[in-house]
Amino acid sequence: MSRSSTKVAVTKVALAKVAVAKVALANLALGALLLTAAGGLGLALSGSAVKAAGEPAGAHESTHMPWSWGGILGKFDKPQLRRGYQIYKEVCSACHSMKRIRFRNLAEPGGPEFPEDRVKALAASFQVKDGPNDDGEMYDRPARLSDTFVSPFANDKAARAANGGALPPDLSLIARARDVHEEVPFYMVPWHFVKNVLTGYQEGGADYVHAVLTQYRDTPPAGFKMTEGLYYNGAFPGHQIAMPPPLSAEDPFKYQDGTGSLEQNAEDVTAFLAWAANPELEARKAMGLRVMIYLLIMTVLLYLAKRSVWSRVKH
Repeated sequence: MSRSSTKVAVTKVALAKVAVAKVALANLALGALLLTAAGGLGLALSGSAVKAAGEPAGAHESTHMPWSWGGILGKFDKPQLRRGYQIYKEVCSACHSMKRIRFRNLAEPGGPEFPEDRVKALAASFQVKDGPNDDGEMYDRPARLSDTFVSPFANDKAARAANGGALPPDLSLIARARDVHEEVPFYMVPWHFVKNVLTGYQEGGADYVHAVLTQYRDTPPAGFKMTEGLYYNGAFPGHQIAMPPPLSAEDPFKYQDGTGSLEQNAEDVTAFLAWAANPELEARKAMGLRVMIYLLIMTVLLYLAKRSVWSRVKH
């Protein structure tokens, strides 16, 4: 066989291998696309089925709230955090603990920023158990700035006994431990994801907490069977919750200036719980913004350096 014939044969073999590889890649991509579409369709259909089977007519879904700390540049509203702490202290702390928040956090930048002397006096109004002392005994003392918020119950069993067997959750991280449920068609999932990334949406837990606080109903929808001792709530999973309505539209919590409504109460305490779950939010956003500006400047400088270096090379 001549040398030219050998080259032609080798070329044909190479082309055949390339064609086979292209077909394999195409089949793999098609399979991945079909699998993704089937998975998305399955999730969409299963979500719709769950909603149809588990949610009665008249149930309300959580919506995105225009929180002041939302988005890439958002910050907490200090007066709102102060009002929210007042509601937590006067209403929520009777049942719910906040074991991961210390009194000193109330005076730190980025939070409610109460005066330190006021926080010291607030802490001293609580008694905490300390010790052992020199005699090996535990003793009570006034709380300090370094102490965590004092829990309303000595332990979980005491909390259950005082609440009919239900354990009130700790509220330190409740705004990050929960999230809203959104019905999104499977073909909109990529856009929905990108939109949340671009807008910096991370307030799902706050939206859920606000919805639970505001969606109690005196009477459930027709045909919905309630368990004795539970309360109907349009945002709570299953719509039956053991916690009585902590806030009321008829008798809202009144602030020192005499104002107050169910909606404002719910927004204020939700803001406080969102801060408690993420007290470094403002510092983190500021650092992230500086990093992005730095990376943008470095990208421009590296591009200009590349142009300068390669401009001396003949193409």
